[in-house]
Amino acid sequence: MPKPLALTSGEPAGIGPDVTLKAWLRRDELKLPTFYWLGDAASLERRSKALGLNVALAEGRPEDANDAFARALPVVSTGHAATALPGRPDDSSAGAALASIRQAVKDVMDGRASAVVTNPIAKNVLYRAGFRHPGHTEYLAELAATKNATPQPVMMLWSPALAVVPVTIHVSLREALAQLSSDLIATTARIVVAGLKSYFGIAHPRLAVSGLNPHAGEDGSLGTEDRTIVAPAVDLLRGEGLNIRGPLPADTMFHDAARQTYDCAICMYHDQALIPIKTLAFEDAVNVTLGLPFIRTSPDHGTAFDIAGTDKPNPSSLIAALRLAARMAAAQPVRRL
Repeated sequence: MPKPLALTSGEPAGIGPDVTLKAWLRRDELKLPTFYWLGDAASLERRSKALGLNVALAEGRPEDANDAFARALPVVSTGHAATALPGRPDDSSAGAALASIRQAVKDVMDGRASAVVTNPIAKNVLYRAGFRHPGHTEYLAELAATKNATPQPVMMLWSPALAVVPVTIHVSLREALAQLSSDLIATTARIVVAGLKSYFGIAHPRLAVSGLNPHAGEDGSLGTEDRTIVAPAVDLLRGEGLNIRGPLPADTMFHDAARQTYDCAICMYHDQALIPIKTLAFEDAVNVTLGLPFIRTSPDHGTAFDIAGTDKPNPSSLIAALRLAARMAAAQPVRRL
């Protein structure tokens, strides 16, 4: 039987608990893969009762999840209490969220889980508690680091309609321009190609690389970066045998016909990649981290404090993240450091 998925709590005051409970309730209807939730069982039970769901919980170990899943939502305690009310993070929020992530990574690295699926965190809450990483992705890379190397994580947003990767991620636009280099573009593209081959069964991935400037710079008249940074990276990768095109004008890359010509779009900064996929696939897009020694997916939405603890949160993106994590785990066994 496949090992279960380790699902983090996310921000306890957000919609992570809501969508977790709703996803488990649809386990039979949707034939969901087995998962267990990492966090404070008491807090999840309070949310379940507040929503009128009264989901049965089964506290235990990851190894118990497969047997329990049909009758109860498996919960593995992290030992950190979470006291926050829906929409109102408190002093317990950051510690509870981070403990859940750390334990999920440990479980998958130890071979007790097949993949990590993360519920959304609130970075501003973590920052107030001293968190020093730009986001989930960078923290996961630190947890996966060894004495000899720290992996370079690549954030891919995947959906049946579109897959995108931003070369620079959770930084200001000014900082993104400072970070952008031919080497970073090339390294990112290589990791994407390896991931598409290993986890998605695409033997010869096709990549489309966006330009940085409007109209991909108009041959330098609207900025020289596309000629001096983006194009050299594309030429280098093409010389290595990759099926890659660019730099392409970003404003014509995402219509129906254009999307049929590539398997993944490599974009230069966060919003250039995320705006089109969230427009096309807001409810079923999945955040996938490539380049780590384990599989990680996440729903493509935030904590949504304004609707936490109500019947409004939609579990569709979490369900898609669980399914994709299971698909990736089946495609390639979990690797260990």
